[in-house]
Amino acid sequence: MLHDPHFRRRALLPLAALIVFILWNTPQLSFVLYPFRLFVTYVHEAGHGLAAILTGGRLLEFHVFPDGSGVATTAGGLRAVILPAGYLGAALFGALLFFVANRFPFSRTLSAVIGVLLIGFTLLFGLSSIVAVLVGLAFGAALLALARFASRDINLIVLNILALLTGLNAVLDLWLLTQFSDVRLGELHNDAAAFARDVIPFTPAWLWAGLWALLAVLMLAAAAWYSIVHPLRRRPPA
Repeated sequence: MLHDPHFRRRALLPLAALIVFILWNTPQLSFVLYPFRLFVTYVHEAGHGLAAILTGGRLLEFHVFPDGSGVATTAGGLRAVILPAGYLGAALFGALLFFVANRFPFSRTLSAVIGVLLIGFTLLFGLSSIVAVLVGLAFGAALLALARFASRDINLIVLNILALLTGLNAVLDLWLLTQFSDVRLGELHNDAAAFARDVIPFTPAWLWAGLWALLAVLMLAAAAWYSIVHPLRRRPPA
């Protein structure tokens, strides 16, 4: 059983989840979480940009700021797709990364591919933002180094940590968005408020934030089901 690759991948997942739990619940380690907070913002803004490109528009530039906020400047495309693609894009990134990392035995290759994509995306669209450059190049270089020098198990643990932090942060951000009174009153500028204003007027912003949060949770649940639970149910009993 110890030599079964499926068993090994499943055995490493609780370790990654434990690390995430400790980081998330230890205030003294908030400095460790800070780069990941910036990475989530990076993925969020990249989601807006990719949605613009995929719907016929352009991503002109994007910025990540030291306080964890960000902005993407796009031209054209479908705002109905672009606006939710920030939060949902981050959740989708986390869900897909979790699924692929835990379902297929090529974690080192996956680290290398993501590293190259991060560096390429940063050089194409992020050069106007110092923080975006630092985040994109640092995470990209770190993943390439892991792919080159670390074992498959270490790569898998790191990818799971990255997937869990990105996906859960996206859900948490959306959930918190529904709790702010300013959002309920339409006074806080955010993607949900812009969606309610520009795409489907006269609807409350908190409604869209809540629906997006539900979609994000479903993405993560589907990733967990199809990468962990479903393969176990399909395997014949020993």
